[in-house]
Amino acid sequence: MLDYIILDIEFNGRKFASELPMEVIEIGAVRLSPSLETIDEFTALIKPVYFSKLNSFIKKKTGIPQEDIDRAAGFVPVIKEFSAWLQRSESFLLFTWGGEDMKRIVQDTRMHKLDDSFWLSAPYFDLLKGYTRYKKVTNDVSVEAALLDLEITAEGSAHRALDDARMTAEVFRRIFPSLDLQLAQFYKDSFSNAKERRLVKNAIRSMAAQKTAPDWGRVVEHYLTGKVPLTDPRKVAELQAYFEAELQAKPLAPKPAN
Repeated sequence: MLDYIILDIEFNGRKFASELPMEVIEIGAVRLSPSLETIDEFTALIKPVYFSKLNSFIKKKTGIPQEDIDRAAGFVPVIKEFSAWLQRSESFLLFTWGGEDMKRIVQDTRMHKLDDSFWLSAPYFDLLKGYTRYKKVTNDVSVEAALLDLEITAEGSAHRALDDARMTAEVFRRIFPSLDLQLAQFYKDSFSNAKERRLVKNAIRSMAAQKTAPDWGRVVEHYLTGKVPLTDPRKVAELQAYFEAELQAKPLAPKPAN
């Protein structure tokens, strides 16, 4: 039998530029039966290696007390415990609000030199995309906004992992009949972020408005240079592939002949 796992994480973002990684500081998950009943929950705080002292923004956003982080176990024992918890299901499908949660877990797994094969083979469904397809909108929305739109009363504390997972589960239950679970996917490394991909999409729209022929070189020169670091060839290739995919999905109207 397939269980549905609603997953949420919190991580210790920072207020200043640093090459040190952000890390997962809390995992929350809700296990739903095939009939969508809550049958189990998981919650754990994680003491980070870097930035172990939470900054004021994260403390205010999450409400996590510093003393609780100081007492928490590290990533290695917690992720092993969470993996074991997941495998209590005969089979499972993870649901996340966006793709960032899986990315953070995989990156921290690698940072701690653990085997990432379990996470690379764990199927997950991006419920944010499922929701935007359901609503026929293109803009991303928060879980809180989705709850409000669906007239579901929010309970618990936003930006605490287990409470967010519970609230996400309510959205999941409401829109479940409309979800195409064939769109589940597996984690794939990404070298660009949502903001950078949005710049590419906006460039395509701008060229369409100007009736300019689509050209990747023009996108790089006029829309990305100075805004996006382009020193990593993997990022450039990924953004170019995204550009070409967007053109195929929404081809620009041909420029009218004189």
